[in-house]
Amino acid sequence: MPKNISIAIKIEAILYLKGKPLSLSEIAEYAACDRSTAEEGIIELMDNYARRDSALEVLETSDGYSLQVRSDFHDLVQTLIPVELGVGALRTLAAIALHSPILQTDLINLRGSGVYQHVPELVELGFIRKRRDSDSRSYSLQVTPKFHQYFQIDQLPQIFPTAESEQQLELEL
Repeated sequence: MPKNISIAIKIEAILYLKGKPLSLSEIAEYAACDRSTAEEGIIELMDNYARRDSALEVLETSDGYSLQVRSDFHDLVQTLIPVELGVGALRTLAAIALHSPILQTDLINLRGSGVYQHVPELVELGFIRKRRDSDSRSYSLQVTPKFHQYFQIDQLPQIFPTAESEQQLELEL
């Protein structure tokens, strides 16, 4: 690689090629530089994208920095790259998202045996991760960063009361 390529351009190539959010440490490692140089490069790159009329942007998320299509183009992305999920698989995904992480056996009790067809499909699409649970013979299922990115969900609402809020409610009664 020519030596005159700026660190910002090198980081742009790294983010494009990896296609997922990367931490500052990961970026520094791939760019073969220290963290402060990587941070300067990220700031320069973010500034460059903010100044130009582009469909892309560099964003900092809880998972790291990523190069992605601007939210203004979400409809175009959905049109060009739609995810074909049936109603059953979509409901299974919603159950996993709301209870994440959830054991596959608990999900089957909640959604039925159709889960056996939905889970491999959702894993293949990259929306969920399936890992052997160390405490049981079942698998632990949880949503991935791709789920959050695709559905544009930064954080799922807490719809189930936590033990602390239940205790507070009991104290109030």
